[in-house]
Amino acid sequence: MAATIMIVDDSPTMLLSIEGILTKAGLTVVKAPSGEKALDTLKSGTKPNLLITDLNMGEMNGIDLIRKVRKLPGFAFLPILMLTTESQQDKRNEAKSAGATGWIVKPVDSDGLLGVIRQLVPGA
Repeated sequence: MAATIMIVDDSPTMLLSIEGILTKAGLTVVKAPSGEKALDTLKSGTKPNLLITDLNMGEMNGIDLIRKVRKLPGFAFLPILMLTTESQQDKRNEAKSAGATGWIVKPVDSDGLLGVIRQLVPGA
């Protein structure tokens, strides 16, 4: 069974771009245009093998999303990647303390992204 990856980004272009890379690699993709929508999707029973979130989004940023996901039952150990244009160490530290598993700086090439996903999701 294909691994399911959830992508959370307020940029429709980024969602489509990442979705294209992942589906071409045979992965199942669930998209959310905001942190709030991502939480609703997770609460409604979706159980991805990995969550990839943007940092800078509207109401709820990626770090807030990670904190909230970590509090949901069954999501304490879900691998979560932060995919962002930000590269400052303080933001990375904040994301890590919130529960992020890893950090990828945009733009990301497909091989690099898939390599990280395969490290975090065996069999992806």
